[in-house]
Amino acid sequence: MGLNSKWDDSKSANGNTVPLSKAWGSYAKTPARGVNLGGWLSLEPFITPSLFNYDSKLGIIDEWTLVTHLGPATAKSTLEKHYATFVTEQTFIDIADAGLDHVRIPFSYWAAATYAGDPYVARVSWRYLLRGIEWARKHGLRVKLDVHGLPGSQNGWNHSGRQGVIGWLNGASGATNAQRSLDFHNQLSQFFAQPRYKNIIAFYGLANEPKMTSLNPEDVVAWTEKAYALVRGNGITAYVVFGDGFMGLANWKGKLQGLDGLVLDVHQYVIFNAGQIGFSHAEKVGYACKGWTEQAEESMSTSTGYGPTMFAEWSQADTDCAKNLNNVGMGNRWTGTYNSGDTQTQVLTPICPTTNSACSCTEANAAGSSYSADYKKFLLMFAEAQMTSFEKGWGWFYWTWVTEDATQWSYKLGLEAGILPAKAYKRDFDCTQTIPDFGSLSETY
Repeated sequence: MGLNSKWDDSKSANGNTVPLSKAWGSYAKTPARGVNLGGWLSLEPFITPSLFNYDSKLGIIDEWTLVTHLGPATAKSTLEKHYATFVTEQTFIDIADAGLDHVRIPFSYWAAATYAGDPYVARVSWRYLLRGIEWARKHGLRVKLDVHGLPGSQNGWNHSGRQGVIGWLNGASGATNAQRSLDFHNQLSQFFAQPRYKNIIAFYGLANEPKMTSLNPEDVVAWTEKAYALVRGNGITAYVVFGDGFMGLANWKGKLQGLDGLVLDVHQYVIFNAGQIGFSHAEKVGYACKGWTEQAEESMSTSTGYGPTMFAEWSQADTDCAKNLNNVGMGNRWTGTYNSGDTQTQVLTPICPTTNSACSCTEANAAGSSYSADYKKFLLMFAEAQMTSFEKGWGWFYWTWVTEDATQWSYKLGLEAGILPAKAYKRDFDCTQTIPDFGSLSETY
């Protein structure tokens, strides 16, 4: 795999961070400022829509159905081309140049192993994961390993590999998939406990977004304790990260205590919440300042929450209009076309701020070059308000660095359009200021 017995950890991401060879120090005092490489090693239809551009009758909605349709040989060549071109060394150069210091790399269990009946392309993404880590090292970026897909799917969403039923800790194969997940972490943790990775792997993630609103929370907590003990026993010294499971941060108070270096991972978005997506632009900035700041502070204290907390996903997106964002062909909340098939989650009437036929995705999906001055001002303030809030915890990772379509949300687009700070460490947002209305409540762009 091109790995040599020597490596160089002398680089730092920028002049504001220490070299990889030196300990970062307290993340509570010096929070991580990072970005995700979403859609690279774990496919997501909204990030790379061209890979899912098929007749809807074929039902190609996730990585499972895609590789099944393509067949082993074509799937392997198609994904290898994607892995080799979607992210390159230049990606890591650009991330460091943006003033960021950490990178979160999502990948899935088939990077290491597959099981009977799995159609996934096995082990090919593993080579690219290692390649990405070496590029991160070369440019001084610390890495957060993120397991996005576990056997059986931990959430039933397309980014876990297979959309639909949750078969992890759940159903007839739940116990089998729980053990397979531990077996995977046994392999993974032994590998990354090697001296080569001690300095660069800052965070080791156990399971991305387990859907604890559908799973038995006690089962997830018990599995997390086993996985933590396993990876620590195998020599992982990095912080170990577990997902909040959408239970509400206050509900983690008193749970999983006494496990040294265990960190709660939270993902904050307004666009997937029917009550928040319809906020005006001013209300969204205000909510980032007040609501998310309060949540961060409460979660960081063991008297009101879990304790050490980081924010590994967030975005400037204020609509859910992007193609395939809510699963392939499922519509969106913004215009009231989100037909999820679940009466508890579907949204069949418009919930943009005007809540009527004026709700449109045309301008929301337009190119960044067409954004109005007011809209750019909102996006910049929304980003800075979130950064300020999440730095009340252990820091943040923007979702995501790049998408295939330049009109969809990415950190790279934000830099190019002037709606993200040119340098992540050069910003100062005052949440006590009066938030402007950015033009109108009609959400013109």
